[in-house]
Amino acid sequence: MKLPYHTLSLALALALPGIASAEQAPTELDDVVVTATRTPVSIADSVVPVQVIDREQIDRSQAGSLMDLLRGRAGLDFVNQGGPGKITSLFMRGSASNQVLVLVDGVRIGAASSGMPALQDLPIDQIERVEIVRGPRSSLYGSEAIGGVIQIFTRAAGQGLQQNLALTAGSHNLRQASAGFSNRGERGWVSAQGAWQKTDGINACNGSATLFQGCYVDEPDRDGYRNTSLNVRGGYALGETLSVEGHMLDAASRNQYDGSIYGGNEADNQQRVYGGKLRWTPGDAFGLSVQVGRNDDQADSYYVQAGKRSFVSTFDTRRDTASVQGDFLFAEGQQLSVGGDWQKDQVTSTTSYSIDNRDNTGVFAEYQGRFGAHSLQASVRNDDNEQFGNHTTGSLGYGLALGHGLRLTASAGTGFKAPTFNDLYFPWSSNPALKPEESTSVNVGIAQYGEGWNWTFNAYESRIDQLIALDSTYTPYNIAKARIRGAELTGFVSLAGFDINAQASFTDPRDHTRGAASYDNWLPRRARSSGRLDVDRGFGPLRVGVTATATGHRFDNAANSLRLAGYGTVDLRVEYAINEAWSLQARAANVFDREYETVAWYNQPGREYQLTLRYRSR
Repeated sequence: MKLPYHTLSLALALALPGIASAEQAPTELDDVVVTATRTPVSIADSVVPVQVIDREQIDRSQAGSLMDLLRGRAGLDFVNQGGPGKITSLFMRGSASNQVLVLVDGVRIGAASSGMPALQDLPIDQIERVEIVRGPRSSLYGSEAIGGVIQIFTRAAGQGLQQNLALTAGSHNLRQASAGFSNRGERGWVSAQGAWQKTDGINACNGSATLFQGCYVDEPDRDGYRNTSLNVRGGYALGETLSVEGHMLDAASRNQYDGSIYGGNEADNQQRVYGGKLRWTPGDAFGLSVQVGRNDDQADSYYVQAGKRSFVSTFDTRRDTASVQGDFLFAEGQQLSVGGDWQKDQVTSTTSYSIDNRDNTGVFAEYQGRFGAHSLQASVRNDDNEQFGNHTTGSLGYGLALGHGLRLTASAGTGFKAPTFNDLYFPWSSNPALKPEESTSVNVGIAQYGEGWNWTFNAYESRIDQLIALDSTYTPYNIAKARIRGAELTGFVSLAGFDINAQASFTDPRDHTRGAASYDNWLPRRARSSGRLDVDRGFGPLRVGVTATATGHRFDNAANSLRLAGYGTVDLRVEYAINEAWSLQARAANVFDREYETVAWYNQPGREYQLTLRYRSR
């Protein structure tokens, strides 16, 4: 059932401030990441490559979407099928979207049918921070974490009563509004955020019905998009040692695209993420947490012609999860974490699947230790999948502090990904005999953190076996292998009033299937090189910035016969603080109006402008 709250969500977000009487202020997380080890760890002490983007950086970037925010960052590459709201695929270190685990507030998301998370429908106005972990984490999270993990934390409560409002207008008739409040007191806290976005969009596809290219139809019209979302979070300290919290994110969208009477040309999508967590900390040496969650991914397709809307299909999937984790600090700098996860996937669709549900139970143990300049992280996990039986993964990481903020790291890990329901049971193009994909990865890195500056360099190799690929009849088989090598360089410095953040990636994603015609070809749709440069400078109440991104060429097919050119874009932004609470922001994206494609025949927006009025109580 779709929630009819196009205006209700904004009213609700502003109407509830009096409910909270909130808990203690949250731990400062600016320099801490929790996704890499399932426990809080300093970014500088992590033995695997990590990155954090907080709300201040999000606001400063003026990014219009999650893809805009993450594009060009180390190890990340995106392809998009025609602008806002269109299908967006993420490649992390050369691995595919369904080989990267995405969490929202600790809850696993993604369609059980395709295995892909709907990143395009996650509103950036609802995001507090993003944690990026590059490299396999299956030994902690199970299936899908071959390339890495991205965890999105929705906006929570700061200290006391806080309110925020943003109104945006821009190119392609973009209209956008968001508002919310939060309140935190001595024992409880609550926050609510509502957001709405609508755009006329661009012509998504240059397909031709005659040539059977691109999207196989010719619909030269604007393909609009709208999204309405509501995020509510709250918690309460039941005593000195026991606390409980809950959260809900609901994002409903309508997306127009170029399609046919068979696949539709308009879709109503809904992403719901629910969760609750109970935390018991009887002392400094022990903590226990219990968490439950659900992700509903609903997609209804329609064909619209001459103003008439005809139903085409439904793909609704549900992921229920539960986990328990105990953390034992048995000596100074020595911690053991043990736990278990349960997951159940289910598909409800107008397309008939011979099997439409399965469950998975995983147990894991992790050790973290520090011995002077040395640090060690080791983890092992066993997953018992209803369809594929037991699968064991592990990881080992080592760090050495060399002084002056300089640190060496090395890590190795294995990963796996269970085939999706589409791989196994989709009519006419599936294979129930598929086995899980398996990976082995190594990473070596060096980093240095100083006062107002840092830099990191990482080099890695991943080998994926039992890779699922399509044969000549478009049937999936475990016939492929892949070898991916790469390197990443990041750096930040605050110098003479300028904040400079630079990132560069090189990835060599190769098909290593011996005897195949595609042997040693690039894996499709992955660019080998990319980079991003962010420069910001404040002049009193005025702040200006520029973001430049560049991406090398890629091939759109496994045969490497369809080459897509590389491209670069430049975005300019300016922000003026009217007073302590109000600010005005302006952004020009792709100022040189560069034309490019990340998927063959699918357009990307040219030059765009947007203006935002923002309020945040202090």
